[in-house]
Order: sequence, then C-alpha cells, then structure tokens
Amino acid sequence: MSHDREALREEFSAADGTFLLEVRMLVWDPIAFSRLEGLMRAACLDLAGQDTRERWMVEGFWILSDWLSDWTSHPNFPRPESVEYYEAAIRRMQDLQYWFVMGESLYEPDHAWEPL
Repeated sequence: MSHDREALREEFSAADGTFLLEVRMLVWDPIAFSRLEGLMRAACLDLAGQDTRERWMVEGFWILSDWLSDWTSHPNFPRPESVEYYEAAIRRMQDLQYWFVMGESLYEPDHAWEPL
C-alpha cells in the first residue's frame, strides 16, 4: 500500500491528528481538510481506469461527501471561516465523490484545483 493510501486510510478511520477525528469533535481544521482533500484527489487519480473500489475507500468518500454536510450544518457546529468556505469545501467533497464513483472528474484534465 502506498504512503498516500495509508494516510488516506488513517484519515477515513479518524485516527489521531486527522480531519475526520477533529470534525467529529466539532473542530474544522482547514489545514487538515486540505491534506485530506489532496489525498482524496490522489486516490481518484490512482484509481483511473480501474473498475473496483475497496470498501474502506467507498465508505470514506461517502461519509465525507454526505455525512460531513449534515454534521457541519448543525447550528451548534462552530464555523469560524466564511459561509462560502464551508460551501466550497462541501462542494469539493461532492465533486471528489463523483470522480471516485464515476471514474472521471467533472473537470478537464488540466484543471487547477484551487486551495480552499
């Protein structure tokens, strides 16, 4: 298993220091989010042309595209960043889920993913 894949597995399992663990404890860390998002993009690139997906990856992409929006939209979830930031982050997770599931990105191959 590659280093990126191991790191993504840790992220999806909410290991210490991961975005998912922090967000479950009501802390959105933008740096941890960017790290996770980059690992998810790398996984989508690595899986290009493959027809199968490992279950832990499917579950992780699903949680971060569906559950994350519900969890962080609760009125008691602290949101120190702008509303636009969170909307863009959720949209990014949805775009990555589409790429992961469909096997193709919504964007052109030379698309520059802007940092959030």
